[in-house]
Amino acid sequence: KTTDGGKTWKKVLYVNEQTGCADLIMEPGNPSVLYAGTWRLIRTPYSLESGGDGSGLWKSTDGGETWNNISSSKGLPKGVWGIVSVAVAPSNVDKVYAIVENEKGGLFVSNDGGQTWNLQSSDNNIRQRAWYYSKIFVDPKNENLIYCPNVNFLKSRDGGKTFQTLRTPHGDHHDLWIDPEDGKRMIVADDGGAQISFDEGNNWSTYMNQPTSQIYRVSTDNSFPYRVLGAQQDNSTIRIKSATYGSYITEQDWDVTAGAESGYVVADPLNPDVVYGGNYGGYLSRLDHRTGENRNVSVWPDNPMGAGADVQKFRFQWNFPTFFSPHNPKRLYCAGNALFVTENEGATWKQISPDLTTNDKTKQASSGGPITQDNTSVEYYCTIFTAAESWVEKDLLWTGSDDGLIYVSKDGGGNWSNVTPKDCPKWMMWNTIEVDPFKKGAAYIVGTRYKLDDFTPYIYKTEDYGQTWKLITSGIASNHFTRVVRADHKRSGLLYAGTEYGMYISYNDGASWQSFQLNLPMVPITDLTIKNNDLIVATQGRAFWVIDDLTQIQQMDPAIKSKSLHVYTANPAFRIPPVVSRWGGSVSAPANVGMNPAKGAVINFYAANVTDSSTASVAVFDAKGKLISRTTTQSKTNPLKLSKGNNQFVWDMQYPATDKIDDLILWTGAPGTITAIPGNYKAVVRVDKDSLEVPFTLLADPNYKCSQSDYEAQLDFLLKVQGKFNETMKAIKDIRQARSQMQDFVSKQGTGCPKELKQLSEDLSKQLTGIEEKLHQTKAKSGQDVLNFPIRLDDKLGGVFDMAASGNMAPSKGALEVYAELSAQVDEQITKLKGVLSNGLSSFNKMITEKGLPVIVVK
Repeated sequence: KTTDGGKTWKKVLYVNEQTGCADLIMEPGNPSVLYAGTWRLIRTPYSLESGGDGSGLWKSTDGGETWNNISSSKGLPKGVWGIVSVAVAPSNVDKVYAIVENEKGGLFVSNDGGQTWNLQSSDNNIRQRAWYYSKIFVDPKNENLIYCPNVNFLKSRDGGKTFQTLRTPHGDHHDLWIDPEDGKRMIVADDGGAQISFDEGNNWSTYMNQPTSQIYRVSTDNSFPYRVLGAQQDNSTIRIKSATYGSYITEQDWDVTAGAESGYVVADPLNPDVVYGGNYGGYLSRLDHRTGENRNVSVWPDNPMGAGADVQKFRFQWNFPTFFSPHNPKRLYCAGNALFVTENEGATWKQISPDLTTNDKTKQASSGGPITQDNTSVEYYCTIFTAAESWVEKDLLWTGSDDGLIYVSKDGGGNWSNVTPKDCPKWMMWNTIEVDPFKKGAAYIVGTRYKLDDFTPYIYKTEDYGQTWKLITSGIASNHFTRVVRADHKRSGLLYAGTEYGMYISYNDGASWQSFQLNLPMVPITDLTIKNNDLIVATQGRAFWVIDDLTQIQQMDPAIKSKSLHVYTANPAFRIPPVVSRWGGSVSAPANVGMNPAKGAVINFYAANVTDSSTASVAVFDAKGKLISRTTTQSKTNPLKLSKGNNQFVWDMQYPATDKIDDLILWTGAPGTITAIPGNYKAVVRVDKDSLEVPFTLLADPNYKCSQSDYEAQLDFLLKVQGKFNETMKAIKDIRQARSQMQDFVSKQGTGCPKELKQLSEDLSKQLTGIEEKLHQTKAKSGQDVLNFPIRLDDKLGGVFDMAASGNMAPSKGALEVYAELSAQVDEQITKLKGVLSNGLSSFNKMITEKGLPVIVVK
């Protein structure tokens, strides 16, 4: 209890060292009266005991200073108690409800403040799996309206005698808040998140607005863009695109995939639409997303639900390892207490190891008790918890068990050696094995003992196949227990570690670590993987996160800071077309979307001497040295951002935009953006007087079957069309400028303007207008006026551009022929325009000159 806002506390209710308080309720309107449910709970990695000496129901009438044990009150069950939950009716504080875990337990009610009790219901639906649920809540106005969250969400209007099941968005309900002023308004907390109701639980808000997924393990597939796969605690497995062709990664970009809430999820390396996913009880499924077929391919399909590990032929943990061989894409491994392999998609499995655990029978008993057994395989112990095949050395296999053993085989499972570190604590749960990608025989192992109240980080490194190990955790906080380490694929000694409290990084093979949190939420990290030089993070509570492109991190070097300008090596970029809206307009980003990686070539550079007056630019050139684009700190749109230290510029792979006159009404619009084609390029980075260049490559999107020659033909054609459109725009500008100046001149002369000059102005204006009307539909004043007045050459150029740009292909014969006709017609009008400007305007200016007035000039 605290009386100073939490600065100091004193213990006011203590039963024994194995018992805590499971529920604490204050009588509404009277803080002196409190009820507490105490609970003896013992949980180890291999067992759970709910109940025993210490469990009970207590009451205080002096604000918690002293407590009376009311567990033996008349009407309450005798014998061993487990978890206890209690609630007081706000509208009648003498009415108290309690759910008691007991052989004869259930829902009890007291009408005299806990002195006597009656059993209202022993319905298993309100007391199943008691340790996991057992909650009760009372409506603020109606003492007989109660709610019991359990697997289902249960409601009673008769004080708990009968219950109805309410439909909710998710299952496994654990808590409920009811508005003390309005009982219809409530919030339920379940394994899917939180939902709100305004009508006593009949209808609920969604939980799809909460990015709170708890992911066990993460993997990726070989699609493009690659997908990220994982299993969500008490939800479905998922596979989600790491990038999309749209603006964001949305709900439409993920699928439910193979397996269920607790398993590894891995895609077939040869066919990303075939996915294998596990679940508790040793369940493994194979889902073909193309056909929808979902096969059970479990190693040993003897469902163990409800039974202890001691009676199982094989022991498979809650999230048992499943992974493909990096050397044989048809070889799939699965680990129980031994390692199994299949090469025919799970039709047959072969055991390739003996039991690779301690096989301690004292730690394989049925879990639960002394009242209720609870076997889901969470407490199945003496199992392989992590395993890997080296992608550096064929047939080199590693396993780590949840009871502390590390084994290695150098011959594909024919022979095994126990290589557990001699100085590591007993009963380590080995969570991850990572092979050193740069040295044979080298590996990293990561273990946890948090289930044994030891929060120390444990990371070991071997360079001799496990004969010797070295602890490498310097710099990681002493209570940041660590679940995973991954080695960078490009820089030797660069390591990433995921802990209970975030990310760490090491540049010296684990000799020292530093925080690598960046913008990552402070959340447990459960797994990491690297794909296409991206680092993918699985979290327990904030779903997936990705560092897109590790290039800059891989190239970090203290020597860089001694330079005034440094440009990092650029990673190849895929040519992904930009998002184009045919109708224009703007759409705000939807809520809870994933962010796409940068679409374009990423140029990272370090600038040491940046001041407020500094200027910078990034110019991009093609393989022939021709300038494509230049972005500066002074650019009017999307200027280059510059700051002292590291900077990043993303070239969007686009050629300069088309020159369109702002007020023109066009049906098809001006020619759109032109995307650079696959090939070699270079960027020149300039900061003040310093300048450096970096080469980079654009790669073809593998989803498109387009030859390099077709890409080149398309680019050449689009640039021609754009160029002709730009010529058309300039012609229209020249026409309008010349006509406007002549008309303004004549207008300013008023009645003193010579008749012959006025007539010449009218004649020339008529000729210019005739040319303009061939180039552009001048009668169109609103978007759909062109349905009444046919489009002209500029609009038609936009149309043939759109047609040729609509995919990745060489221009069609029709597009070439249409463009040839349009181009000739544009040229014809431009030739006429030149004649008018050179001859007619010359005559006009001659007359002006004779009057001693300024001549008309078209710029």
